[in-house]
Amino acid sequence: MERISYYQAPQQEANEAAAVPLSHYFWMLSRHKWRLMLFVSCAVAVTIFVSLRLTPYFESTATLDVDRMAPSGIIGQDAASRASSMTDSDTFLATQIRLIQSDSVLRPVVQKYKLQPVRTKTAQNAVGDEAPVTLPYLTIIRPAKTYLLTIAFRSPNPVLAAEVANAIANSYIDHSYRIRLNSSEKQARFITSQLEELKAKMERSSAALVQFEKDLNVISPEEKTNIQTARLLQLNTEWTRAQADRVAREAAAKLARTGTIEALESLPQGEQIKRLSDRMAEESERFAVLKTQYGPNWPEYKRAAAKLTQLQQEYEGLKGSIAKRVDAEYREAIDREKGLKDAVNETKTDLDKLNEKAVLYRTLKRDADADKTLYNDLDRKIKEAGINAGFQNSAIRLADLARPARRAIFPNLRINSILAFSISLILGIIVIFLIESLDHTLRDPEQIQRQLQTEVLGALPVVKAWRGHLPGVGEDGKHRDFFGSARGQANTYEEAVRTLRDSILLPSAHNRPKSLLLTSATPREGKTTTAVHLAVVHSQQRRKTLLIDSDLRRPGVYHHVGLVNDKGMSNVVNDDANWRDLLQIPDGLPYLSVLPAGPPSRRAADGIGEALRRILNEAEQEYDIVICDAPPLLGFAETLQIAALVDGVVVVALAGQTEKTAVASVLANLKRLKANVIGLALNEVRSDMSERYYYYGYYGKYYSRYYKPLSS
Repeated sequence: MERISYYQAPQQEANEAAAVPLSHYFWMLSRHKWRLMLFVSCAVAVTIFVSLRLTPYFESTATLDVDRMAPSGIIGQDAASRASSMTDSDTFLATQIRLIQSDSVLRPVVQKYKLQPVRTKTAQNAVGDEAPVTLPYLTIIRPAKTYLLTIAFRSPNPVLAAEVANAIANSYIDHSYRIRLNSSEKQARFITSQLEELKAKMERSSAALVQFEKDLNVISPEEKTNIQTARLLQLNTEWTRAQADRVAREAAAKLARTGTIEALESLPQGEQIKRLSDRMAEESERFAVLKTQYGPNWPEYKRAAAKLTQLQQEYEGLKGSIAKRVDAEYREAIDREKGLKDAVNETKTDLDKLNEKAVLYRTLKRDADADKTLYNDLDRKIKEAGINAGFQNSAIRLADLARPARRAIFPNLRINSILAFSISLILGIIVIFLIESLDHTLRDPEQIQRQLQTEVLGALPVVKAWRGHLPGVGEDGKHRDFFGSARGQANTYEEAVRTLRDSILLPSAHNRPKSLLLTSATPREGKTTTAVHLAVVHSQQRRKTLLIDSDLRRPGVYHHVGLVNDKGMSNVVNDDANWRDLLQIPDGLPYLSVLPAGPPSRRAADGIGEALRRILNEAEQEYDIVICDAPPLLGFAETLQIAALVDGVVVVALAGQTEKTAVASVLANLKRLKANVIGLALNEVRSDMSERYYYYGYYGKYYSRYYKPLSS
């Protein structure tokens, strides 16, 4: 028959890395649920045991109210609100927290209650009482969006915890007062030491100012400077206007010198000459009309000519008058501009001299005023500091006293149990996923098909009753019925073998394979058991079946069917007998013929290829199917020869034990020989190996109620 390979070469890694469904992860957790539950239970139990063994600690909390609006004094600037100078509340409260944790606050409390402080690296390097104190189990927290500070202290003694928390709060309040008192005293001492020097300096600056006023002979040079500045601004404005007027008159004078009618009419005085020009035009038209009607001797003609001449004389006289007038105005504008310029320069010179004196005056006056103001301020601050030094404000108040706790806060059995449960559960899940990711054995059919690009024809379940002896052979070594007396798991196995048979034969019903090879990657994977049971279930359909044991190195078929192995395939290879003469028929299986391997022979294994070719050519005419059991493919050459002769190859792998790389190597070798790999059969499958094997558990229950063994 024509061979159609079911095996395809592995594609690129991108195609192999298909998305794993979410249900697969849930199945993995379900598979290891008892281990996971045991691990989580142990972790929680250990946590509870350790928590019960720990010393209980009680926590008491004192609450401080930090009022940023409260003044630090009763008079002066200290009596005003401090909120404007403390805009960053987070920084301010963080500073207060560090102050509470400081050595100056904690040391009196430690000495009073004889507490055991923490020995930090800094404390270990220090000597004696100079070592900074740090209390263990002290927690200072600022509640969100408040100006409160909570001082919490833990101790095995609830009363001691409350007393220490209150003592730390009071120590912090006293420490804040001492800091402010010391600061006020230092400030007063410093100001007093500077006051005499400031007084002498103030007297010198005041005397220098009085002497300068006498020399300047004015009461306030600044007022005179302002007057001169205003006069300079006014003159500068008039000078600017004079410049603009001069430019305008200069342009008018240039137009007047051209003498054209258009230029004269554009001047401010051009309205008069324009009217005269219009009259001349009218008289010229009238004279032109009379000239055509009358002669030169007519009176009308003479009057019109005389009037036109008079108008022309007036026009010429007006032109000269306008030109002289424009030129006079231009010279007047030049003189005015020059006068204003001289006045501006003179005023500016006087103002510069006055400014120099005013600057010196302002400097002397500013020094005198500053010395006087500073002296007065310092004198006032000395008096205010003396009054405010004895004032203890309420900016920091003990809002809530700490009280002895009724219940221990540590250890928290409930929280510890929840944390132990959560952490152990997450850790257990991670370990489960890690174990599954490191498992490179064959388990899941869909994963095998996706990664190895081959079909999984069937999955044969594990039968615990067969462990320790071969299936099909009783404990006495004699043959027993394969399935007739079986129950539970064996019946499940029978159905799985029948499914495997149909998966091999039914897809090609019109062109079924006449010969099959069952092999595996490594020994002890159940290929012989699978071959025997596959031949049995095929013969139970009353189809003639030939089972050939081609494993001449380690024969095993005869054990399963209860036959003798004194003669067999090795004799055929050595041409000692005809294969038909060596066939044996097991009891109760009339349609099954078995050709045992015969005596083990390594030399005969080398020539099995040619002998098997002849057997297959003859047997395929008489039998519906020929099933060959061969050695594992990895490490044995004859299996490759047999694979090249048969119509199809079925690879048997042990679920949960056979490595994917071994099966991939087998498939690659078969592909290189162009053998027809029909698919893969998984052996000893358990329901916990994949979520797709859940139905195996129902077969035993079903058969236990409804199945009755068939007679041979």
